[in-house]
Amino acid sequence: MSPLGLSQPMAVAGVSWHEVALALGRGFGGTCLHRRLQRHGREHWAWGQREQRPLHPSARAPGRRGAAAVPRGCGRVAPGGTILGTSPAPGLALPNASLAHEGHYSCHHPVTGETWATICLRLGYPPPQPAIECWATSYPQAVNCSWGLSPDPLLDTEFVATYRHGTDTGECTLTGPRSCSFGDLQVFSLTPYELNVTARNPLGAASGILPFLLENIIKPDPPEALQVSPIPGEPQKLLLEWSPPSSWPFPEYFPLQYRIRYSRDNDSIPTTVGPYELTSHTLTDLEPGTLHHVQVATKDLADSGEFSAWSPPASGTPWVGP
Repeated sequence: MSPLGLSQPMAVAGVSWHEVALALGRGFGGTCLHRRLQRHGREHWAWGQREQRPLHPSARAPGRRGAAAVPRGCGRVAPGGTILGTSPAPGLALPNASLAHEGHYSCHHPVTGETWATICLRLGYPPPQPAIECWATSYPQAVNCSWGLSPDPLLDTEFVATYRHGTDTGECTLTGPRSCSFGDLQVFSLTPYELNVTARNPLGAASGILPFLLENIIKPDPPEALQVSPIPGEPQKLLLEWSPPSSWPFPEYFPLQYRIRYSRDNDSIPTTVGPYELTSHTLTDLEPGTLHHVQVATKDLADSGEFSAWSPPASGTPWVGP
């Protein structure tokens, strides 16, 4: 089986956006033909040969249970089975091909109905260069990377991700369809890391490379367990408490700084304060009896990399006396 889960896939680039010809020659049985969508160009797929005689098949399109015999030439059909015409050429052409033409086709003897060949058609693009981004949420233990493809190739695509650091190379272990992670990092190195991602499908392959210094891509996950509590006897204060992100492995050796964003209920303009090094803080000069919404973000204390995303909001109201 191929990487796409298809037996013996054929990859042929250069199919026209305006015309796709189906080659249902003998020997294609059970295969899947992958063709490229493009806006210019023209290409014809010839029928195969059987006992040295040219095929003059009738064609059955996807979803069609029966097809009338075409005594001479090739029946042109749409995926739903609509006969578009006949052609004396040993082939089947699909004008104005689109994704709606994908599916399974079969070639039959025009008189006996004997099936001579079957093939499936898939349309798409060779993969473009992957657009890569990497960040270190678990510094200094691991680097996490992800990538995107634009335009989407529309075909199943495999990825191989590797990294290089000086003369050292290694595999970036896939953690999702388009993401990977690697460890064994050298902190404070002035030699850049390079992540290489190669995308491959039946129509081609393309690679992207992202160089980076490890400390430049530090981006912790948001702080966790944020609590907002009133302080007894203090009608204009709130006590905030939180924990470092659990994905940050060594906060005692690589401490974090924090900044706080808060706003009154129904107030669209928040106030941001900080940074602070502790995992608690008291907000002062708040409007008494008013609900406040609070979020916290964090960053490496040495100012390497960037701040995390904001934590999920927590809310609280200053103390209201008896």
